[in-house]
Amino acid sequence: MTSTVTAAEVSKNFGAYQDAAVRDPVIITKNGRPRTVLMAYEDFVRLSKRDRRVQLTSKLSPAEIADVERSAMAPGHEHLDEEMTANAAD
Repeated sequence: MTSTVTAAEVSKNFGAYQDAAVRDPVIITKNGRPRTVLMAYEDFVRLSKRDRRVQLTSKLSPAEIADVERSAMAPGHEHLDEEMTANAAD
């Protein structure tokens, strides 16, 4: 479970919060507002890789868009169609 602590608390007990962040992210506040998050390195790496896979469709060439339009989902992933239609209704 994510915990929220003040910057002063983290400063006094950094080791304890560093250990806690390996299990769950720790939100650090300053002046009562969330400012930073202390998290496990593995989580940071995973999130960083996700960012690199994102590409704006406006940056795609017409040939790349045509490739996407011709593509088909691999067998065994039909359940994702239901997820798309459920999310579209929201």
